[in-house]
Amino acid sequence: MAGAGIAALVAAGATFQSANASEAAKSTGPETLSAAAAGKLASTLAQDLGADAAGAYYDAKTESLVVNVLDEKAARAAEAAGAEARVVRNSLTELRDARAALRRDAAVPGTSWVTDPTANKVVVTADRTVSKAEWARLAEVVGKLGPAAELKRTAGEFKPFIAGGDAITGGGSRCSLGFNVVKGGEPYFLTAGHCTESISTWSDASGNVIGQTEVSRFPGDDYGLVKYTADVAHPSEVNLYDGSAQPITGAAEATVGMRVTRSGSTTQVHSGTVTGLDATVNYGNGDIVSGLIQTDVCAEPGDSGGPLFSGSDAIGLTSGGSGDCTSGGETFFQPVTEALSATGTQIG
Repeated sequence: MAGAGIAALVAAGATFQSANASEAAKSTGPETLSAAAAGKLASTLAQDLGADAAGAYYDAKTESLVVNVLDEKAARAAEAAGAEARVVRNSLTELRDARAALRRDAAVPGTSWVTDPTANKVVVTADRTVSKAEWARLAEVVGKLGPAAELKRTAGEFKPFIAGGDAITGGGSRCSLGFNVVKGGEPYFLTAGHCTESISTWSDASGNVIGQTEVSRFPGDDYGLVKYTADVAHPSEVNLYDGSAQPITGAAEATVGMRVTRSGSTTQVHSGTVTGLDATVNYGNGDIVSGLIQTDVCAEPGDSGGPLFSGSDAIGLTSGGSGDCTSGGETFFQPVTEALSATGTQIG
């Protein structure tokens, strides 16, 4: 997984209904929701509000969904459905246009950009490998986008993390197993695509061969599917590295503000919060991955492919990021729901 500038890190939902004035008057404030329920409500409101919706996020302190809208009418509809409404300046179309401009005019290795609903703008982050000339180029492009974008610097270096959480090895490299899945009644597991890209045969931490790569997607996406070839136990759970395991019974979409936990063979278990969705990361050498979940959970080399989960729900597969578990940093994850759909597998 070597490359210039890249270190291999293989080591109840609520339903929206049209509300009349009397129904809206009965509302006493946003409903108390779990992160999963907030995510479902956010999806429903995005469809019902259409172009008037401008993103949403989960407020863990108040356990409520905050929905960005463009006018007071949409705000009243969102509040009637049980969300907290916030009138903002930038529409989703303007934010999408900003992302398109960045991809077209500022494809600099060592950068990421993500739509941040809490700030109602696209946040562009440059790592320490971005030169002064490249920074100036980024600043010029971002400046032209006005209030729709913001540029910042991170002290770390964006790189793919190349070992649910147990170490898996192959070709002299180590990754982390993501989630055990089933396809056609047969056992498989998901891990990172930048791991399976160059490794076809996988072994466990003891060196016993356990599987063969069947599907690999990287760059663009970052997931791989490995078929078990050995008769070994493959429970639907994540190793918590304290003698216990977290059962995984399903998969869910991430929501900004959702509390999540990651397990990996290098740094074991760490928790944090989802800070952005549909993130794009340029790892360099043409390795650009889009549609990622951004979090403030730390990770290090060897954690790649490991599981991101919330309670018993599978959320994502560790892709890469910057920093480490001493200084912190950003970490990005491939949404597991996309990987499940694309490979025709299910949690189990």
